[in-house]
Amino acid sequence: MLFSVVAQAASDASIDLCFNYGCNAEVPVWFRGVDLVDVRELLAQAADAESEREAIAQALARLYRVAGEQTPIFADRAGNLRDAGVEGRMDCIDHSTSTTRLLELLEARGWMRFHRVVEPARRARLILQHFSAVIEESDAPAVGSVDEREMDYVGYLLMLCDCPDVLDDLEVEGGNGLAVAPGARFAVDSWFVDHGEPAVILPLADWLKGEGPNVQ
Repeated sequence: MLFSVVAQAASDASIDLCFNYGCNAEVPVWFRGVDLVDVRELLAQAADAESEREAIAQALARLYRVAGEQTPIFADRAGNLRDAGVEGRMDCIDHSTSTTRLLELLEARGWMRFHRVVEPARRARLILQHFSAVIEESDAPAVGSVDEREMDYVGYLLMLCDCPDVLDDLEVEGGNGLAVAPGARFAVDSWFVDHGEPAVILPLADWLKGEGPNVQ
């Protein structure tokens, strides 16, 4: 299981994060209890699902900034062009995998009261593939079992990805993404922003149609 939370003294945690495209590099990042207390308090202020999504975006920004102090991902910029060839660059597979793991950390600690984490989503437009982490409002029907959700996200995303620079010999089947319940699921897309900025969260149905910041 690629997602791992290692409980040590107090409430510290270690999460494996990806970078250098297609999870070519994957290293553990250590979050101290003091880092996580700030995130917990931020999420605790949410009074409903909408405000919790805003808090989640801010929480991810904080966690990524901590990760950037331990790894070269501080050099990551929105999209793929502005940081091409830079150590620490992150494509959408790196982001969707790493963001999902960070969200699972928040969920495992019970800090997300209005949402649950579901599998990453894919959108396909002509030959372009894009992936994002996804959350679902918790009053929506449960999706799959815990065992089904604890999956190898890297393998799953690479299997779907038409990414010759990552894995030349993969075949990608057609489709516009995973089935969604409109209004219930939201893309959490940190690929759209520079390192350490709040992730873009928007309805998954809109994200699947191509909405979001115009980055490349």
